[in-house]
Amino acid sequence: MPLHEITRERREPRRRTLTVAVIDRLSPTMLRVEFTCDDFADFVSPAHDDHIKLFFPGPGGPETGKPLMRDFTPRRFDVAAGMITIDFAIHEEGPATDWATSARPGDTLEIGGPRGSTIVPDDFDWYLLIGDETALPAITRRVEELRDGVPVTSFVVVADPTDAQSVETRAAWTPHWLVRTRPDADASMLRTALDAHELPSGDGFVWIAAEGTVAKAIRGYIVEERGHPRQWVKASGYWSRGEVNAKVKIED
Repeated sequence: MPLHEITRERREPRRRTLTVAVIDRLSPTMLRVEFTCDDFADFVSPAHDDHIKLFFPGPGGPETGKPLMRDFTPRRFDVAAGMITIDFAIHEEGPATDWATSARPGDTLEIGGPRGSTIVPDDFDWYLLIGDETALPAITRRVEELRDGVPVTSFVVVADPTDAQSVETRAAWTPHWLVRTRPDADASMLRTALDAHELPSGDGFVWIAAEGTVAKAIRGYIVEERGHPRQWVKASGYWSRGEVNAKVKIED
């Protein structure tokens, strides 16, 4: 395979029923739920930012209401053991937050996917990962999975210093945790921090995920102002301020 070749996979999604095994409060705004699954043998998630659909009870309850779907990243999984871990960023309200904060061992939840994957190879000289709390599962999974000794730097905006996470990794990880000063300050905080960060020499990949306008602004900054190759940047709008379950398309 040529160096730095980004590949894409598509697959037919299928539903599975998960059962809550362990619940762990990582921080005031992050809840980790470990699930078991009896039908997990062909589960595939090759990319750190894969998305699975979680189906939550809608208005009217599970018997009569249409389920509400939300996207989540498989934080960690073990096909042989039939285990999958999902981290929930806790907000003031919403079906995912409501379900996660009331979940107990033995509860069940349906998932679907991943439908597809964009696989960034682990052959770059360095990696830069940028985002907010919603990006933490993908960022920490990437840091955890990268090869021995490769430099990886992350800049993550969080609500509170206690939201910072530690990760066991073979990579040479340098985390930067930026504590949010106001709801609309993420883009300016990230830009200020990145202004002081010198991009290493060699070929690097930059990954960005945050509120849509933030991700778009930081992508523009990295490509247009810092001159990083466009094909080695991936940016995603994981949510949109003021909208429910909305994503913002970031043009390539």
